[in-house]
Amino acid sequence: MRTFKIMTSGQQETVALGSVLARRLRAGDVVCLFGDLGTGKTTFVKGLASGLRIPSRRVHSPSFVLMNIYQGRVPLYHFDLYRLDTLEEIRAIGYEEFLYGDGIAVVEWADKMGTLIPDERINVFLSHRGEDKRLLEFKPSGSRYREVLESFKAVKT
Repeated sequence: MRTFKIMTSGQQETVALGSVLARRLRAGDVVCLFGDLGTGKTTFVKGLASGLRIPSRRVHSPSFVLMNIYQGRVPLYHFDLYRLDTLEEIRAIGYEEFLYGDGIAVVEWADKMGTLIPDERINVFLSHRGEDKRLLEFKPSGSRYREVLESFKAVKT
């Protein structure tokens, strides 16, 4: 599998999509989110949280604190790198201890990681396609994530 795309029509569909994916994830998994402001990255994280038995109302963009930790079936480490400009700033937040550990790491603005981005991960590219429509493109990096997305795609198509 290379990539596949899903169109959502509204926040509820984006949340539901994240929830379905989360049920296929396990501790140590990494999900990297890419997209402009307002494309639904945090909304998708609310869905991931819901699928991990974390109330989605607790999920907020961690732009000012850089990372939030939510406790659920497994911990969810929610990074937002929007306000960071250099690799040194990213290194300084100690992100490495949360990747591949006892929880699931999800990184908004993952493009800012540059060479620090994990080799194995799920990439989710979000883009506007109208007022309430969002296109989500899923691209695996690594055999574990190809399997996850094959299972996910089978449910969604």
